[in-house]
Amino acid sequence: MTNTLNNTAYVDVSGGRVAYEVIGDGPLVVLSPGMADTRSSYRFLAPLIARAGYRVASVDLRGHGESSTGFGSYSHADTAGDLVEVVRVLGGPAVLVGQSFSGGAVTIAAATNPDLVSAVVEIDPFTRPPSYSVAAFVRDGRYRRGALLLGWFALTGSVKTWSKYLDMAYPGRKPADWDAWLAALQANLREPGRVKAAQRMVSSSATLKQAAAQLADVRCPALVVMGREDSDFPDPEAEAAGIVGRLPAGLGRYQMIANAGHYPHAEYPQQVADIVLAFLAEHTHV
Repeated sequence: MTNTLNNTAYVDVSGGRVAYEVIGDGPLVVLSPGMADTRSSYRFLAPLIARAGYRVASVDLRGHGESSTGFGSYSHADTAGDLVEVVRVLGGPAVLVGQSFSGGAVTIAAATNPDLVSAVVEIDPFTRPPSYSVAAFVRDGRYRRGALLLGWFALTGSVKTWSKYLDMAYPGRKPADWDAWLAALQANLREPGRVKAAQRMVSSSATLKQAAAQLADVRCPALVVMGREDSDFPDPEAEAAGIVGRLPAGLGRYQMIANAGHYPHAEYPQQVADIVLAFLAEHTHV
């Protein structure tokens, strides 16, 4: 079903429906954002990929954006299933791009549906359980503050707290539309059921372990793009290298983005696009 007013389409999944929009023509690339975010996170990256000759679908996570709320669960495996259903509807195979929470989801999707997933890109992903570092917590004020803000948001669901986290998670340069974009995101999170969905995603550690376990089952090329100043990890480059190290030999690689935090695709979209497009050129036919 498509809403012709804003080009939003919906795919029915178990327990509700998931919203997405498509631009461009060519091989399919599906973009999935992190928790407490919407597909607008890709408002800069999606057009750059589409203009290079790809059909780009930007997806709202279940419970977020224009997707429905009230799902029974909000795990990485659930999101993997939602993304696979989008690919089925649009006609795959597809390259899946997952940021933050969606990193684990695209890993599961690739491992369990190799016929529908031709490659994956993970942007500052949570693809395995985070390793808490007491030393980094004591030493690194940004990491400490980020961990505290994430923990407080998980506990309280405070949109104000999430906004403070976002302010810190963009340490490089904030997009020119930052104020308007943040206000729209805050309004969306205040809709009934949306913060609860994000809180449920925070607590889905069991399926994050599933994602980590299934890295070894991925059979397609994989790229990890990581902001060097990402405060969600005590050592962002070590995290990227650790994910690649669990993939089958030769399938994975990573690239760091200087000065970027947890959202490099919105801070430095052209730089991320250049990296992603080079990867796509290797593994798709435009």
